[in-house]
Amino acid sequence: MNRLTKAAIVALALTTTAAPLAAQAQNRDHREYRQDRREDRREDRHDRREWRQDRRDDRREWRQDRRDDRREWRQDQRRADRWDRNNRDWWRGRPEFRDYRGARNGYWYAPGRGYYRVDPRYQSYRWRQGAYLPSAYRGYYVSDPYYYGLRPAPRGYRYVHANNDILLIAVATGLIASVLHDVY
Repeated sequence: MNRLTKAAIVALALTTTAAPLAAQAQNRDHREYRQDRREDRREDRHDRREWRQDRRDDRREWRQDRRDDRREWRQDQRRADRWDRNNRDWWRGRPEFRDYRGARNGYWYAPGRGYYRVDPRYQSYRWRQGAYLPSAYRGYYVSDPYYYGLRPAPRGYRYVHANNDILLIAVATGLIASVLHDVY
């Protein structure tokens, strides 16, 4: 056999044995690559889940903080927006009192409605429980009883302004159920 034939046989033997080995190595590399990719995708999914969960938690915390802030603001408004019997100038700055200029002889003032003429016998009348409010003065309802610290009027009753008092009256008869003296 000549040298060329021997080299061809050795080359053939090498290619037949080396090709499967190379293919096997390539398959192993490919498997490792696919495994690495799978692990990377798992890590990415895990990272995205964590990111979403963190984002959800952040939104929940933000919403809760906002709720708390609104609740505190409402409580502050309720405290600030209440009638203070010890403060003589409590009515100043309130829109219902923008045309109030103090007591006027022959007139009463109803917040939000203005001054209205009054019969002279009721001008300095001291209202009491059990008396009757004349029908001419029953229409001057208190628009916001909560502001004055009053409970809601029972059914069939209304709060009305009479001079600088607030009266709880029976709507049908005008019977005075309670009196809050010297409001303004």
